[in-house]
Amino acid sequence: MVGFESVLSYSEFRLPIKPREIRDMKTKDEIRDQVWSVIEQTGAAYTKTVRDRIPHFKGAESASLRIFELGIWRNSRVIKGNPDQPQRPLRQRALEEGKILYMAVPRLQKEQCFVELDPSVMASSPVEASTISGAFQHGRLVNIEEMHQVDLVISGSVAVNRTGIRIGKGGGFADLEYGLAVAAGIVQHDTPIVGTVHQLQVLEQELPWTQHDVCLDYFATPDELVKCSPTKPRPTGIYWEDLSPAKIKQIPALKKLRKFL
Repeated sequence: MVGFESVLSYSEFRLPIKPREIRDMKTKDEIRDQVWSVIEQTGAAYTKTVRDRIPHFKGAESASLRIFELGIWRNSRVIKGNPDQPQRPLRQRALEEGKILYMAVPRLQKEQCFVELDPSVMASSPVEASTISGAFQHGRLVNIEEMHQVDLVISGSVAVNRTGIRIGKGGGFADLEYGLAVAAGIVQHDTPIVGTVHQLQVLEQELPWTQHDVCLDYFATPDELVKCSPTKPRPTGIYWEDLSPAKIKQIPALKKLRKFL
């Protein structure tokens, strides 16, 4: 089981910028840059730099404990997770509880674009298999068509608000993973989506949103569990008009799906 850690509460961090300055950030790139700066300047992450990453924030394990309290967690048998370090406690607990776990291949660069970790046939420990390297060493690469119906989705974020709008690293791959899963029928319109973030990543403002963005139903920080009130519709699949021909060509699963349309 994941252990406890020393956690700094939100009140112990001194913001290097005024709240007004955060609210003035309008674009996703501006918001990412500002949140990364705040995380770095306050020492709220385990690494000195968090640029271009989902921040590995201090308190990630404690935040995950709040997710474990949810009925949607307890009742789930198949989980689609993200590979980022702050969500490793969620992946580890899922495997410890015998849940099947899926993680995407980085940048969806293979036609078998997910790795399946099934504790019932897995030789390694959940501790090892919950790491990125361990997952690909001990898991099984699968096509989307081979995947089980997903009961719960875990997502990492750079920034979130209380309506569940999230901003990721900027590559768009999390949204593509979700769109592919919806198109394949393994994720439904009401499949719960959860995440963990540091309190400094929670912004009390409207965040930019587009039709392919995936919103959260719940997120947890070291200090609180938030049930979101999404006001935006979920993606209904892949929005081809948002993808360049080069992007489609880069991702085998997209090329394959495109042929059948």
